[in-house]
Order: sequence, then structure tokens, then C-alpha cells
Amino acid sequence: MITIKLVSEESELEGISQLQKLNHYQYIDKPEALSQGYVSAEYPINFLKEMHHAHPSVIAKHGKAVIGYALVSPKSIRHSHALLGELFDAVDTVNFKGTLLKDSNYVAVGQLCVAKEFRGKGISKLLYNHFKENLSNKFDYCITDVATNNAPSLKAHLSTGFEIVDSQVYGGIHWHIVLWDWNK
Repeated sequence: MITIKLVSEESELEGISQLQKLNHYQYIDKPEALSQGYVSAEYPINFLKEMHHAHPSVIAKHGKAVIGYALVSPKSIRHSHALLGELFDAVDTVNFKGTLLKDSNYVAVGQLCVAKEFRGKGISKLLYNHFKENLSNKFDYCITDVATNNAPSLKAHLSTGFEIVDSQVYGGIHWHIVLWDWNK
């Protein structure tokens, strides 16, 4: 049975770290990365703890194993990780509905990942629905970035309700900035 919940134990942060390493583009071969998707950033456990203290992230568990996660990244942690900081800097330059996003109330997804053997089962949508249930009363938008060559990830985000609002290059990577308007 799969359970979707907020992180509540340090062992779950360790599970996120392990899943992240298994799916980081540096540790999987390129054909697999392009067909299955991948994660771009590595977050050390101390940073995952900092994120957790800002707001617990959403995880999917199968038994005791973390099989998916969506990292909650409020603006308060923007300067704690270089690539995540570049995401916030890029987002803040985007105009959406006549307003610069830096002047809006948004939360970022620091990363989304689902274990290989659980992909295609709707876990991403379950993670994002729980994300929305827990945060839409505090934020108007949910924003993240997807590497332009990461088609599986982009497909998952668009099917959840995100839309591409900009494309930029930072951290040496071409990104789509995607936004989920929780006011709709």
C-alpha cells in the first residue's frame, strides 16, 4: 500500500536522499535519464533538514521505503543552495498575469522524484495533490523548473496542472519554468 504524507521522521529525509542519489543524472546513463526522467540537483542531508524545518516536504511511502517525494521550498531557503537560489532568482523575473512573480505569493518545488519501479502509477499527481492540500491556503502559486530535455518530467508536471510560463538558462542548464495556479 502506498501512503502519501508529510515528512515526520529523520529516516524519511534519509530515504529522500537515497532516492535522489539513485535518480541523479550523474549516476544514471543518458538513455535512461532521457526516457525515465532524472533529478538535476543534489541536496545534502543537512540541507534537506533545513528545508524540513522551513516546511515538511511531501513523500510517498511503500511500507517503510520512501518511493517518491516533492520537496517544499519556501522563499526563506532560497540562499541555502546555489541551484535552488538560481531558480528563485529566475522565477522572480517572470511576469505572470501582469505581475512580476517576485511580488506574488508562491512556493517552489525544490525537486520531484518517483522511484523507477513506481513510475506510471500516478504517484506524481498524488504527491502534488497532497502538496496543494497542505499549501494552497498559504500560497497562490506552486512553481518549479524542469530541464528542457527532461520530457518525462515536463509531461508529469503539465498533466498535473502546471503550465510553462518562461524558459531560461541558469546553472548551465536550459529550463522551463512551470507554474500551477492554485487560484483557478
